[in-house]
Amino acid sequence: MKKVLFTLIILFSLNNFAQNTPEKELGVWYMYNGSHQISNKFSLKTMAHFRFFEIGDDMQQFIGRLGANYKINNNMSATLGYSYLNTDGTFGFDGGNINEHRIYEDFNLKHKINALGFAHRLRAEQRFFNSETGHFLRYQIALNYPLDNKWSTYLYNETFLDFNGEAFNQNWLGAGLKYKLSKVVKLQAGYQRISVNNGGDFNRIQLGIAISTDHRKKAKI
Repeated sequence: MKKVLFTLIILFSLNNFAQNTPEKELGVWYMYNGSHQISNKFSLKTMAHFRFFEIGDDMQQFIGRLGANYKINNNMSATLGYSYLNTDGTFGFDGGNINEHRIYEDFNLKHKINALGFAHRLRAEQRFFNSETGHFLRYQIALNYPLDNKWSTYLYNETFLDFNGEAFNQNWLGAGLKYKLSKVVKLQAGYQRISVNNGGDFNRIQLGIAISTDHRKKAKI
């Protein structure tokens, strides 16, 4: 009964997002996320996102990310990484595409209450583009609930603070489903509502694949 109730909450949230879409077109993010264990304490985090204004058309942004993660204990870890972004110049900028470089530092904490998993991430970002530098602080809380051995649901919220402009920059609220294809591969489908400080709202479908490998032994996908 609890699993059915949690699934209904997720589906109700997604339905509300879709009904309140202020944009004429619905955007989509195609996402790859990777975790590659290289020792008992260290792993590499990889990511590539292709973000579109519309489904399959008019790309808004490409972002690639690489980070080194250190496991403090079973519940805490820290990450230091680099991101590269190429953003359509019509999205908040004038002129051609914007190339941006970021350095980021994460502190990650996870815990459980019964079967409900909690994940907290505090991220500091230093952004460099067009000879300008930005400093951001981001906090994300994510919930994950298993429906069975293959399926799980998730819900998250992430708030961005900008130290160079207005304190509040934007907020991401999302929910969806994950499917465990194998020990290595998981698939994801969800919905995200982006609210920015100028009052604008953006709605995005998220379609993703996550790959987790352990290089301490031969992994098979």
